[in-house]
Amino acid sequence: MPMPVLRTERLEFLPYRPEHEDAFVALLRDEEVCRWMGQDRVPEEDIRRIFRAILTDVYPTRLFDVWGVWHGQDHIGHAEVKRTGNVDGHELVVALAPGHWGKGLGTEAVRGLIRHAADNLGLEKVYGMVGAENTASLAMSRRLGFVPVRDVVGDDGTTTRMLMLPTAPSGQDAPA
Repeated sequence: MPMPVLRTERLEFLPYRPEHEDAFVALLRDEEVCRWMGQDRVPEEDIRRIFRAILTDVYPTRLFDVWGVWHGQDHIGHAEVKRTGNVDGHELVVALAPGHWGKGLGTEAVRGLIRHAADNLGLEKVYGMVGAENTASLAMSRRLGFVPVRDVVGDDGTTTRMLMLPTAPSGQDAPA
């Protein structure tokens, strides 16, 4: 089953194609993106290897759902819905390029993933992992109805807040 294309009012979630590699690398090597994703900058070749694995391993086996996020003709981010060792269920992952922060696009992207998780994957709840210092993403998560589950302290001493949101299929009492 191919990866679905998702659409929101202003965004399109498209499966990656080979020509998207440089945009993927640029986003995931951006210092601000790495900071808020709670990771160090990964060497470029490692990011390129990850991108190629998405095309050759993740998509053919539908290991998890992953897209590039587009606003018009611009690649502005990355999105995933996947099982991780971080949570007991599926985690939503969204990373937007800093030039697109503060415009409601992150909220729109997460809402799109919530709808996909409920309607297409049948998930009854989803999780997010947000750095405890990432006040903007924590505020957005609260507005979307995510509730804190627990704090996770990493080996480096940083704290990440685990959040959970019950989902509902479209037409039911889904989060606003």
